[in-house]
Amino acid sequence: MAPYGARARESAGGIIDLSQGTPVDATPEFIQSALKDSSNAPSYPLTIGTPELRAAMRNWAINILGATGEFDVLPTIGSKELVAWLPSILRAKTVLYPKVAYPTYLVGSMIHESEAIAVDIDASTWPKSDIAWINSPSNPTGRVHSIGEMQAVINYARGNNSLVVSDECYISFPAKGSEPVSILKLANGDNKNLLAVHSMSKRSNLAGYRAGLIVGDPEIISEIREVRKHAGMMVPLPIQRAMTAALGDEVHVDEQAERYANRREVLSSALVKAEFQIDFSNAGLYIWCTRNEDCWDSVSWLADLGILATPGIFYGAAGAKHIRIAMTATDAQIADAANRILKSI
Repeated sequence: MAPYGARARESAGGIIDLSQGTPVDATPEFIQSALKDSSNAPSYPLTIGTPELRAAMRNWAINILGATGEFDVLPTIGSKELVAWLPSILRAKTVLYPKVAYPTYLVGSMIHESEAIAVDIDASTWPKSDIAWINSPSNPTGRVHSIGEMQAVINYARGNNSLVVSDECYISFPAKGSEPVSILKLANGDNKNLLAVHSMSKRSNLAGYRAGLIVGDPEIISEIREVRKHAGMMVPLPIQRAMTAALGDEVHVDEQAERYANRREVLSSALVKAEFQIDFSNAGLYIWCTRNEDCWDSVSWLADLGILATPGIFYGAAGAKHIRIAMTATDAQIADAANRILKSI
């Protein structure tokens, strides 16, 4: 990517970096206040989470995710560390992950030297495994699993006694007409072998805080918790207080979702006029698009305009003709990027 970044920086208007999903909008003031008010934290934090945080996570899982039945919750140091270390924590021999996917699913299996198998969406075609990852809404594609596809995944978990982990970090940001649903809502109270992974980074602009959580099968979470306790994987107390505040409010999440929806509309319109085909992109922070050419050619074309995008090949061979464009830039930068694209055609 370095040569394309260098070329984009030479643009007269400077670079607009749309290659990374790093939030740029401000962390809400009430969350910052909760962090500041908890800065005196001389004691070790609880791995399990404070009683207040546990109550907030549980209420959020019920009221927002639609979780029912018996389940447990656990705070994590963001979601990425959980994704990377889960195969090691659970000593997984075989890990399934989507053919077009966030690279850390594969990296986590490599750390533990698990057998990693890239699979299609249809769970009825999957081999038996110890851990199977799904990602809905998807990074990078923004694809949302249908109810039927999600039900097939649940049937897979039950029929094979395999753990299914649903990465739902982008569930708060649907596009128009899209309704992402948590796997826990569809489980109808039977959460055995099901985990949902969530991040505060996107929903609350807390990427710098490193705050996330998992919800699901109490037995699996108990096993994860015991390892994390002895490995020192504890969320700092000030962060736990900030998480508690953030999980108790959905207004700021809705406001952020509207920002991303508006940016998606502005940028998508320009890309379509530049003869890009937008595929999926039904939720999340990204536009997944193609001009039916090698992804590096599309990256190069945008770099000449001072815009940096990510080649789809980074997410698997199936993405070789697509690029991922992030909407994690200011409204002004998104408008500028759209104008540059329109002026070039």
